[in-house]
Amino acid sequence: MKGIAAGIGVVVLSPLLLAGTAIMMESSSEATTTASFSGCLTGIDTGEVTKEVTKLLDGASAKDVHIQGLDLPAEQIPNAQTIVATGISLDVPKKGQIIAIATAMQESRLRNLNSGDRDSLGLFQQRPSQGWGTAQQIRDPVYASERFYKALLKVDGWQQMKVTQAAQAVQKSGYPDAYAQWEDLATALQKAIAATFPNADKDEPAKDKKDTSNDAESGSGSCTPGTDGTSFGRIPEGSVLKGYKIPKDADPKARKAIEWAMHQLGTLYQWGGSCTDAHGPDPMGRCDCSSLMQQAYAHADVHLTRTTYTQVNEGKAVSAKSLKPGDLIFSRGTAARPEHVGMYMGEGLVIEAPRTSKPVRITPIKDWAILAVRRIL
Repeated sequence: MKGIAAGIGVVVLSPLLLAGTAIMMESSSEATTTASFSGCLTGIDTGEVTKEVTKLLDGASAKDVHIQGLDLPAEQIPNAQTIVATGISLDVPKKGQIIAIATAMQESRLRNLNSGDRDSLGLFQQRPSQGWGTAQQIRDPVYASERFYKALLKVDGWQQMKVTQAAQAVQKSGYPDAYAQWEDLATALQKAIAATFPNADKDEPAKDKKDTSNDAESGSGSCTPGTDGTSFGRIPEGSVLKGYKIPKDADPKARKAIEWAMHQLGTLYQWGGSCTDAHGPDPMGRCDCSSLMQQAYAHADVHLTRTTYTQVNEGKAVSAKSLKPGDLIFSRGTAARPEHVGMYMGEGLVIEAPRTSKPVRITPIKDWAILAVRRIL
């Protein structure tokens, strides 16, 4: 951790501060980088940050990306992207996302560190010994972000606090005012990154998210097909289902799409993830519900648009009574603007990427309150 300061600027600490560091830090290891950096990053040009962030996310070389305060943009911007995406998926308002980015900037300079003060690890320098999770969990940026947000949401009145006060309420750092120096940069990063996600411009109070994809509405009328998936019994979450075979009469392209989707079983959901490398180390390569559908069909040479809101207009509408393998099933929200999508596999089963902290999984059709069905082929 001490070496991080070199990339930011020259930092000088008094002997008194150095002596007290190990005692005062509870979840962070950044003390040696913070004492003299306060107030340096003001007047950040949000428009310029947006342009640079967009360049990198569009594939530009990090050598061509220049953002004040970020000396390793190729590593730091994707980590900030994961923090924002996780916040959006948990319905955390933008202020909470700004607090999280500012905290990660202070604790790790937005780097997923393997070490720190005592047993501190990861983006937020969370400590296994303090109950934040196992070392392996904390090193997962999605897990670490989710744990930070859950701790933040438990702080009474956090939305009325200053950024540094809210961050300190979670982190309990030996330098409680240090988070303030990153507020302008964190605000610019949040705005730039959120703009790359669909439907990310809302700023509503955080609420508990409920996994409604498995809210059984038994007897949902015409939206319940004859085969409801109950014959398979309890389906282990994220696992390949014993006894299931893609129906012989499935369209060849639907078969390819289903097979590809099944190879992603067990990979963790990531809101805004591209689903281009679900088993890889980058969280943003994982799948959300609509990118799983998009990439599954892409591997069958069928192009789908990116979001649930647009996929509900793909292909043609069909009745839930006449489902075929490969049909897209929509739930949550409204029929015109659904918030979730899965793919019918036949045999009364659906494959889906449900929500943050859950893996790509197979669920019985009986657990779906179907709003719309679209036949792609």
